[in-house]
Formats: sequence, C-alpha cells, structure tokens
Amino acid sequence: MSTLEIKDLHVSVETKEGAKQILRGVNLTINSGEIHAIMGPNGSGKSTLAYSIAGHPKYEITSGTVTLDGEDVLAMTVDERARAGMFLAMQYPVEVPGVSVSNFLRTAKTAIDGQAPALRTWVKDVKGAMKDLRMDDSFAERSVNEGFSGGEKKRHEILQLELLKPKFAILDETDSGLDVDALRIVSEGVNRAKAATNSGVLLITHYTRILRYIKPDFVHVFVAGRVAEEGGPELAERLEAEGYDRYLTDVTA
Repeated sequence: MSTLEIKDLHVSVETKEGAKQILRGVNLTINSGEIHAIMGPNGSGKSTLAYSIAGHPKYEITSGTVTLDGEDVLAMTVDERARAGMFLAMQYPVEVPGVSVSNFLRTAKTAIDGQAPALRTWVKDVKGAMKDLRMDDSFAERSVNEGFSGGEKKRHEILQLELLKPKFAILDETDSGLDVDALRIVSEGVNRAKAATNSGVLLITHYTRILRYIKPDFVHVFVAGRVAEEGGPELAERLEAEGYDRYLTDVTA
C-alpha cells in the first residue's frame, strides 16, 4: 500500500500586489485504493492544492510537507514526481501542436517506466483504452489537445490515466464542461483505472453529479485555503442541498 501525506501545507502565489497566501495549513492523507473528494466554493484553494502537489512553478510552498511513501515530494522535480507515481489531470489541458497523441503517450510511458513498452502490446492497450472511452482510432494521430472539444480533452486526460497507471491521481474538475454522456464515460474510465492499479484518487469538484459515478470514501470541504469539514459521501449530499453559505459565514464572522 502507498500513502500520500500532506501536512500543514501553506502555499502562496505572487500577484501584482505582492505575495498572496492561498493555502493556510492543509492536512490530508490518501492511501492506495481510496477516493477523496475535495469540494468548496470558487477561490477556496482546491486547484492550488492540486498544482502545488504536482510542482507548478507558479506556487510557492512556504511551509509544510508532502510525502509519498515517506519520500519528500516537494524536493522532486516535476518529472521525478511523475515517475514516483503522481498524476495530474488538469482543469484546462494545454495544447501541444505538432505532437501526436500516440507519440505523446508512448513517450510519457517510456519516461515513467524507464523503458519503452513493447510495441505490439502497447498498441493493443492504447486501442482498447480508446475504445472504452468511445474515442475514434483517428484520434491517436491528432496533435495533443489541438482543436479538441472540452469532452475530448477530458477523455484524453483519462486515457493517459489508464495507460500510465500512477499510484495517485489528482483530478482537477474533470467534470467541468462535460455533458451527461461524456461525464459517465469519463467517470467509468477513472473507475477502471483505479480498479486496475488500486490507485488513490484525489477528486476536485464543485458539484456532486460526478460523485454519482465515482463514489468517494471521504469528502473534504475546502474553504479559505484549509479543510473546514470532513466526512463521508453523506457530506457531499448535504452540500448539494445546503451549499457553502454556512462555511462562508464562519469565515467572515
């Protein structure tokens, strides 16, 4: 079993007015096979947590620790974090013109595993994963995310997840911009990936609709850069009914 542990994490970001603190002491532990949903209002720091764990240079860790099986994640470069078993599905995936999806995926798999996958097996795995995600074979020859619809970008993120097989997957608003059918297909992909590798999942979302397909073991409410409340799936149902007003009242009181 693997463990991703976040302790007293403080993060700031540079703005025109100077450094602005976003995370104010986040504590969170995720084990293999667990699904943790992070919910909260806009600007509460959910995406900041995701990008800080992944190593985005925009975010400065001012104090606290992030460890993966006892190893210091914050001391690793971005590629070292990926090889250690970290995966981030971004809310807004970037375009990579001139690089085909097939080349991108095989290069990423080679970099993470330290050796190129056997071609025959790899092609079979890619085609199988694409079929499961309802992606046409021609998709593999398109440039990464260039001209993709929102749903295609999200399916490509989950295609990477299924093929790269990380220890921990951080999914930043994977449900954003998806229609009902795409949401179900993407969610099924996440569930397949988790079942195949027993990976831990940190799922960031505003809404409970994706939690109908991806069942969380734990729900964490993020407000003003810290965890305001924790619970099980029933907490998400309460948030759907009541919203975040009572947490925001506590913050401003």
